[in-house]
This record gives sequence, structure tokens and C-alpha cells, in this order.
Amino acid sequence: MEVIKTNIDGLLIIKPDVFGDDRGYFFETYSNRKYAEYGIEEDFVQDNISKSLKGTIRGLHYQVGDKAQGKLCHVIRGKVLDVAVDIRFDSPTFGQYFSIELTGEDKTQLWIPPGFAHGFSVLSDEVLFVYKCTNYYSKPDERAILYNDPQLNIDWKVENPIVSEKDLKAKLFKEIQADFVYSPV
Repeated sequence: MEVIKTNIDGLLIIKPDVFGDDRGYFFETYSNRKYAEYGIEEDFVQDNISKSLKGTIRGLHYQVGDKAQGKLCHVIRGKVLDVAVDIRFDSPTFGQYFSIELTGEDKTQLWIPPGFAHGFSVLSDEVLFVYKCTNYYSKPDERAILYNDPQLNIDWKVENPIVSEKDLKAKLFKEIQADFVYSPV
């Protein structure tokens, strides 16, 4: 397994060892022991799968308080642009985003700790997107930032995005509360 630090403290790209032959492939999507060696020591309590069509944008979502979530993301089938926005006040990268293409072909994962808003856009005809969460979903604690916020200026790499009505009503980045404060990882 290869773990790569990104330009934003706390975000990690994980390239698992994939063992393939004529029959197919095998890889561990998560191992508590291995991931702890790289500082991912959180307990995962919920797994989610999202099936989405090309052009769909989901996000930018996060939860606050004691319901904040870390997410370990990967794609089973298809391709997404996965995006994490640093919303940790006092962070040297506050308001910056990191994006990476995740595909079912290369099995790359992205670790997003609490303190980030998360979203993805679908670049293939269809995608099966999986993410492990460190906390349960909590409707009263969920928050969202508008996907096309002009201050963030995210290039989602899709034309004519398909966005839920709920996500279209999300707040602007400049309106978010100081729910997270940066402390170096």
C-alpha cells in the first residue's frame, strides 16, 4: 500500500496493493492495522454506496460538532472527480480544495478527515461510489456549501451538472460557521 500526502494537511491519497490475474483481482479496501500505521486511527461506523449518472454533482457536504465525519472514499465502477474543501478556520489552506479522479480501474482511495466539505462529480456514464464514515449520518448536524460557490471556483469537469434541489439551496462558503479549527495533523 502506498500513502501519499497531499498539499492540504490531513488529506491522504491511498493506493492499495491490488492482486490480479486472469480471474480478476483482489485487494483490501480497508485494514485497521495497516491504515493506523499511516495515522488513520478512527473507527468507521457506517459504509455508504452511491450510484449516480454522468454529470451528477453531489456535495459539498459535511457534519458538525460531535457528529463530524471522516470519510474514506473510493470507486467500485466508473470515474468521479472527488473534491475536499478545507473548512478548518486558521488552517493555512482554509478555503482551498483538493481534487482527484478516482476510478474503479485503479482502486485509489482518498482519506478526508473531519474539517472538510466533500463532494464529487460523475465523469463516467455511471458510477458506484463508496465511502466509509467515522460517524453516523445526522440530519440536524448536516451542512452544505454550494457546489458552484464563486469564491471556491471548483472545476467539476462536467457540463450541465445534475444537482439535487437540496444541494442547490446550500450556503455560500463565506457564510459557513467556524465549526472546525485547524490543528496540525
